[in-house]
Amino acid sequence: MSRHEKDQRHVAGNGTAPWTGRWTRREILGSALAAGLAGAAPSLVGARQLKDSAPRLRSTADTVILLWMAGGMASTETFDPKRYVPFETGLAADRILSTFPSIPTAIDGVRISAGLENIASVLDRGTLIRSHVVPDLGHILHSRHQYHWHTGYVPPQTVAAPHIGAWIAKLLGPRHDAIPAFIDIGQRLEGVGEKEELKAFHTAGFLGPEYGPFLLPHPDRAASALRPPEGMTPERFESRHRYYRRMLAASPGLAASSESESIVRSLENAYRLLRSPAGQAFDLSLESTESYAHYDTGRFGLGCLLARRLVEAGARFIEVTTEYVPFESWDTHENGHTTTAEMKRQIDKPVAQLILDLEERGLLERTLVVLASVFSRDMVTEGRPGSSARDQSRAPADTMAEMRQYGLHRHFTLNGSVLLFGGGIRQGAVHGETADERPCVVTRDPIGVTDLHATILSALGISPQTSFEVEKRPFYITEDGKGQPVDSLFA
Repeated sequence: MSRHEKDQRHVAGNGTAPWTGRWTRREILGSALAAGLAGAAPSLVGARQLKDSAPRLRSTADTVILLWMAGGMASTETFDPKRYVPFETGLAADRILSTFPSIPTAIDGVRISAGLENIASVLDRGTLIRSHVVPDLGHILHSRHQYHWHTGYVPPQTVAAPHIGAWIAKLLGPRHDAIPAFIDIGQRLEGVGEKEELKAFHTAGFLGPEYGPFLLPHPDRAASALRPPEGMTPERFESRHRYYRRMLAASPGLAASSESESIVRSLENAYRLLRSPAGQAFDLSLESTESYAHYDTGRFGLGCLLARRLVEAGARFIEVTTEYVPFESWDTHENGHTTTAEMKRQIDKPVAQLILDLEERGLLERTLVVLASVFSRDMVTEGRPGSSARDQSRAPADTMAEMRQYGLHRHFTLNGSVLLFGGGIRQGAVHGETADERPCVVTRDPIGVTDLHATILSALGISPQTSFEVEKRPFYITEDGKGQPVDSLFA
């Protein structure tokens, strides 16, 4: 009998203005409210949860950390290396599958790409998925694919679909009454391009703003988000809190509505956090010098450190992102090899240290760590093999004349790698495989977004068939309720 069958029988109930060193009152409240409000369609907040015949599953995890490789991480340059061809002038583009050699890992016989030596040393603590596939959605656009991956639904939708973190916050609630259930670390929404597209999935959608992400774009400044502005006494801050509630209640458009109730609850959550000693978890200055140094590779690395502290404090769902900025980070349209080498430097030590720290503290067993990206990349193929899609404005050269042309530039949707650690996941395993030659499509055990979400939700004890009534019809936590957890990924 599979794990899923057993569990079905177990029914249980950089372009921003200079930072001044202090956050304004507007920023303090806005970090808790703005993202949720952006996606909360007024007539939908407070949608009614339907009674579902699917029972709660036996959970293997209490917390999720999503490590999001924003922009498109090439699997053949990271966790599924292929034939390595070093750069040389005149090298034909179609000969290039991997621009880095492979290295051994802690799993016998399994190799990943050079530059990820620290992750290689902890790979035996989890499962490497080499068969993640995503649809090309007609047009391979970061905005559409990021929305799809985070919500499970292809845009546009007639309602605002919740981020998977918002679903988890709604259904499970916080693990600590002062720590937000859903925290997003590392992504700026202003001044980085495509801000409306980013805001579209950084939201709780119809679930309401109280379940939206607590946004911390700069992890090293996170503690400042929990302090009143300079010169404001506790008495004055509390007075303003009471005034804000009265003002909100008196708003003609929100008074006596479920939207108003949701906003008030969101405000109360932010106010509780501002006053709680648990807020010390957000202060990276309290970390030892040695520990801080392990993570200090940039904003993503410090985001991993903050995530570890937040798991210790009682967070439920944390996303740490390398940040999506067009043509930067993993969006390797130009100078791909050099950019990828820098991204590996930023993620390698922090990801491995996060796994080791959680393990040492006895937290890894009940914390599911997921490392994933929006899609993969290839040197010459755009989209799926045979597709007519082309990005001629940034098409790679047929032959390499200079180093900046060397690297995987095109979007590719028919392979991808995902790492899973902790949370009941098998250790020292590899799931799926891909072809050794172009096109390096998945050849065994594909996993799409819907079933990957179902696996994450199942680990938390949430049925993938859970639904809410929205506009008098059911809206499911996985697309149309079709998600199936992949039982073989669990121990």
